[in-house]
Amino acid sequence: MLAQYYFALKTLHVTAVATSIALFVLRAALRIGGSAHLQQPILRIAPHVVDSVLLASAVLLTIIIQQFPFVDGWLTAKLLALVAYVVLGSIAIRRGRTPAIRAVALAGALLAVSYIVGTALHHDPDPRHW
Repeated sequence: MLAQYYFALKTLHVTAVATSIALFVLRAALRIGGSAHLQQPILRIAPHVVDSVLLASAVLLTIIIQQFPFVDGWLTAKLLALVAYVVLGSIAIRRGRTPAIRAVALAGALLAVSYIVGTALHHDPDPRHW
């Protein structure tokens, strides 16, 4: 039954990915720059909404394609890279004590998300095969 929604869910998921990354980069840049705009309600609420949609669509897609983390290597790699992305993102936006630390964490988070996207596009965790 869910299979009929595959393309709509995939489109929703990809849109949420792009929106989530854009919001992350914007928020990290504002934080590194010391801008007060980071406290705007839309920038505090929207990432949580978008990431919830992203997670829900990801779970539904794994059910539809019958591939799961810790069973299928490419999804396991994506999940582990997601943990790295979240940790580095947290340092870039909240926990980094200096702008330099935040900038390095931002760069690391962007590398992690690039790996996630590459792995998703190729269904292969090895970048040499992309």
